[in-house]
Amino acid sequence: MKKLYLLALCLFLKSAVFAQSFTLSEAAEVSILTIGPGKQLYDKFGHSAFRINDPANGLDIVYNYGVYDFDTPNFYTKFARGKLLYKLGVSYYEPFLNMYIAQNRWVKEQTLDLSYEQKRAVFNYLQENALPENQHYKYDFFYDNCATKIRDVLVASLGDAITYPDSYVDEPHTFRELIQQNVHWNSWGSLGMDVAIGAVVDVEASPWEHQFLPDYIFKAASAATIRNPGGIQPLVAGTETLFQNTPQQESTGFFTSPLFVFILIALFIIGMTVKDIRKKSRCRRLDAIVFFSTGLIGLFLLLLWLATDHTATANNYNMLWAFPVNLLLAVFIARKSPPVWLRRYIIFLLLLLIMVVIHWFTGVQEFAYAFIPLFIAMAIRYVFVIGYLKRVQEATE
Repeated sequence: MKKLYLLALCLFLKSAVFAQSFTLSEAAEVSILTIGPGKQLYDKFGHSAFRINDPANGLDIVYNYGVYDFDTPNFYTKFARGKLLYKLGVSYYEPFLNMYIAQNRWVKEQTLDLSYEQKRAVFNYLQENALPENQHYKYDFFYDNCATKIRDVLVASLGDAITYPDSYVDEPHTFRELIQQNVHWNSWGSLGMDVAIGAVVDVEASPWEHQFLPDYIFKAASAATIRNPGGIQPLVAGTETLFQNTPQQESTGFFTSPLFVFILIALFIIGMTVKDIRKKSRCRRLDAIVFFSTGLIGLFLLLLWLATDHTATANNYNMLWAFPVNLLLAVFIARKSPPVWLRRYIIFLLLLLIMVVIHWFTGVQEFAYAFIPLFIAMAIRYVFVIGYLKRVQEATE
C-alpha cells in the first residue's frame, strides 16, 4: 500500500521524481493506443498515445504527446506563428480511456511483442522525455505531432531492431489527400485548411510520412517487425478494441456548406455585373469589396508563409486569386475615374486567375472546390471592369 501511495503521489507531481524511482517488472506490457476521430475539427484526425501496464507493480499509465497549455503566455499568437510548444503528458489509463468513451470515439490497443529489455528501453525513454526539462517540443502538424512521436520513440529506443516496411500503404497519397480522408471537402474546416496550406502539401507523401496520421501509425505498427531473443517477428502481439463507438450521422447540410455560400456570392457578383452592363454603369462599391477582401486574405496568407514557422503554409498559390496588393489598391478601384494603369493591373489579375487553373490542372497545387463558383464570378467581373474602364478612358481622351 505504501508503494502504491507513493506511486500515486508521484504521478500527480512532476514526472522527474517518478522517472527516477521506478523500474518495470517483467510482466509489464507496452502498447499503442489509437483513438478515432471526434466531432471537433482538431479531433478529426484521431489521436495516438503509449500505454504502460505493469500489473505486478500496480502501474497503468498513458504517455500522451498531444498536451498543450492554454495558460501559455501569448497562446494564440504563438499558435498562429507556429511557435506553440506541445508537451508529453503522463496520466492514469482509466481516466484517459473514459474521456474518449465519453466523446464516443473508438479506442484500439496494440500490445507490442517486446523483450523485457526492449520494454525497459521504451519505458525509460518515455520517462526521460517526461522530465520537465525534456517534455516540451515544437509541434508540427505533418512532421512532429502526437502520432509521429509514437513511431519516433520506438525507433529511438529500439534502434535497428524495429523495421517498418512500406507495404502498409496500398496507394500513396499527397499530404492534402491524406487530410481530406478525414475532413469532408465541402466543410468549413476543409475550406480553411485548403486556403491556409500551400503547394508543399501537394507532393506525394512517402509511406514513412503517412504516419503523421494515427490511422497510419496503427497500420504501420501492424506491418512492422521486431528483432528480439525470439527472432524476427511481428511488432504487434495482439490487437484489441477497447471501445467501439456508436456511429453517428454528421450534419452536412448543403445550405450551410461552403459550396452553397460561394454559389450565392458568385450569383450576386454575376447578377450585379449583368445589372451594370444593362445600365452601362459600374458598381464601385462591389469592386472595392472584391479588392479589399481578396487583398486581406492574401496578406494573411503571405504572413502565414513568411512570418511563421508553419511548414505547411509555404508556397501558397492561393495568393494568385487573393493577391495581397489588392488591399492597397481597393481605394483606387472605388474611384469614379480610376488611374489609367489600374485597367492594366486588372488584366494582370485576370492572368493570375488563369494561372490558378494551370496550377490546379498540372498538379502544382489543389484549391478548394467550393471556390470554383467564386473564381468564375471573379473572372467575369474582371473582364467586365477591364472593358468598362477601357470605354471610359477612350471617352475622356
